[in-house]
Amino acid sequence: MSKHPEFPQHGDHPEDNDFYVLRLYVTGASINSLRAIVNIKEICDKYIPEKYSLEIIDVYQQKSIAEQEQIIALPLLIKRFPLPEKRLIGDMSDTIKVLSGLGIAI
Repeated sequence: MSKHPEFPQHGDHPEDNDFYVLRLYVTGASINSLRAIVNIKEICDKYIPEKYSLEIIDVYQQKSIAEQEQIIALPLLIKRFPLPEKRLIGDMSDTIKVLSGLGIAI
């Protein structure tokens, strides 16, 4: 697994097992991308407020990243921590599916 220096490493946050490190890959300002951004921010703010970092990456502006991360569909949310790493594809509109994918019990 590649390490990204801009991300906090496992153990950098005091409540390590409760802190989520997320990356959302989008395609410019498409409807699905904008919807995914709004939806994931709302879900995180409601269910894990102040317990997450979210980096939004536009693969149109950073084309090499899609190959590095082996991205085949977008929007794509990658949960780096807590482990195990998970990948969710879509506009993140199904809150229950997103929470389940992130391992968050409601």
